[in-house]
Amino acid sequence: MATKAKGIRISDQLDREITYESETRGKSWSAITNELLEEAIRMRRVPGIVFIDGATGRRAALARGLDIWEIIATWQEVSRSYEELHQKYPWLTETQLRAALAYYELYPDEIDARLEREAQLTPERVWQEFPFLKPRNRY
Repeated sequence: MATKAKGIRISDQLDREITYESETRGKSWSAITNELLEEAIRMRRVPGIVFIDGATGRRAALARGLDIWEIIATWQEVSRSYEELHQKYPWLTETQLRAALAYYELYPDEIDARLEREAQLTPERVWQEFPFLKPRNRY
């Protein structure tokens, strides 16, 4: 495969994340960055696809439909009890629930910001922004 050298500016945090992945997986920074970008493009082109590690390497797999913020909102509602969270989502595996909690642990600002946006979505606010959605009185 032909390659091209390109300049890219990334944040210090992203550089640390890529460096960590590079060191963890025993690949060069460039190789792991290419792999991450290829996977990201594929996941954008085909929503619902994720890439997972397995005994035979990385592979495409189907993702479940819940957003992480939804699981975290429930977890917070049940006083951060894993057992109660599992009762609320019995169709999800322990691995899936733990992955959601791990994502929140790594990226709490992202999820907390989404939870705040969701908390502000009252019917009145939605109707103010989208008046055509407000039910009409038929009397």
